[in-house]
Amino acid sequence: MSLTNALSNAMSGLAYAGRGTEVVASNIANAQTPGYARRELQLSPRSHIAGGGGVQIDSVARVVQQSVLAQQRLAGSDAAGTALMTGFARDVEHAIGVPGEPGSLTATLAEFEAALASATSRPDSETRLSAVLSRAGALAAKINRLGVQLTEDRTNADAAIAADVARLNAGLGQVAELTRSITVQIAQGNDASSLMDRRQALISSLAEIVPLQELSRDNGRVALVTAGGALLLDGSQPMRIGFRPTVPVTPGMTVGSPLALLTIDDADVTAGQMSMFAGGTLGARFTIRDQTAPELQSRLDALALDLVDRAADAAVDPTLPAGSAGLFTDDGDPLRPAHPTGLAGRLVVNPLADPATGGALWRLRDGMAAVAPSAPGDPGALGRLADAIARPRLPAGAPAGAAARSAQVIAADMTSTASGLRLGAEADEARATAQHDALSDMMRSDGVDTDRELENLLGLERAYAANAKVLKAVDDMLLNILGLT
Repeated sequence: MSLTNALSNAMSGLAYAGRGTEVVASNIANAQTPGYARRELQLSPRSHIAGGGGVQIDSVARVVQQSVLAQQRLAGSDAAGTALMTGFARDVEHAIGVPGEPGSLTATLAEFEAALASATSRPDSETRLSAVLSRAGALAAKINRLGVQLTEDRTNADAAIAADVARLNAGLGQVAELTRSITVQIAQGNDASSLMDRRQALISSLAEIVPLQELSRDNGRVALVTAGGALLLDGSQPMRIGFRPTVPVTPGMTVGSPLALLTIDDADVTAGQMSMFAGGTLGARFTIRDQTAPELQSRLDALALDLVDRAADAAVDPTLPAGSAGLFTDDGDPLRPAHPTGLAGRLVVNPLADPATGGALWRLRDGMAAVAPSAPGDPGALGRLADAIARPRLPAGAPAGAAARSAQVIAADMTSTASGLRLGAEADEARATAQHDALSDMMRSDGVDTDRELENLLGLERAYAANAKVLKAVDDMLLNILGLT
């Protein structure tokens, strides 16, 4: 080997050692940086003819398992969506309360039934009649609060959808801008790894809103498609996702009247096409707004309607004219059949029985339409209402084959539904979280290992020292040759 070749080889080795040290330093410095992909030098032997041998640095490669990254994003989207559903289910269950717990729905109804039984034994006692009125008011207020909470949950979900859409649009714009910068850097022969790291972290954060799949294109470009098949970005201009929030949401509102769905570039997304955006926080919020909360609202309205119907039964209160309200009313009036939805939020005690609104307690005993009190020793409507509350009956509008149930059973079913919703959501969240954690561990296995990086640094130091010795030997030889002359 000539001195020239030896010098060329040593110089390429020093260049490798210097560039490798920079890569190791970058890896260690960014070991905890989200989205950072470990760097590795890509080397190849240099042609003997072209440069006298040695090593050639081809590029600095980002070490990323794309298949694992894609699965991690989908799992992260699932985990974010199930966590949102779990939070909603827990709030609803807490508001309804655990059976037997003071303040729970079933306990409040049981206290009302106990007050009725107590007043039936002493119908002449104004104290016991006041207790019936108080417990009836507490029951109506409990149902009101639950109805208001479900309506607020839908309103909050609708507003959060708008926030998610705004964040998604902004993020897609940033991904497009980063992609343009990456393309320019690659075209100029520069290292675009740091820009790719930022883009990877940004796409992963957007995947929590809606599950995204990243498709590689040439020159560092990418396309983004939802797991359901909606194309969001393929080129320099992302699709524009639109949403029109409705504030406030009321119990009777449904999709299209007037609750909105998404739009893509001003084109409406149909209810069937919304499956393209299933998963993630966006899909979970639509589920809460359009499915889960309305279903719970329907069950709560059914309980309120059952109480109204039982109290207005002519067998319970013979003084009532047809179509009149009993102890429980629709906002102080007889039930409005055309507007049963949202009854839970309008349920109030009949003002005719409330002295605070000009009514009289004795109407609890003698009937809401009674013109004068009867003998105080007759329990009258009190006993009949207590029996009606406890007696199994088919709820209004019950489907064919439905079983007769007491008011307490209907309330218990509401509690059971909320508990089942919470248990199912927690199970889904645990599964999704475990899957996401496992995939994150797999991603970290290809991440920065500081011990391995320090080992690489020692190897680079040895390579640097060896090539430096070659240079020193060449230098000595040249000096000797020059000395001979």
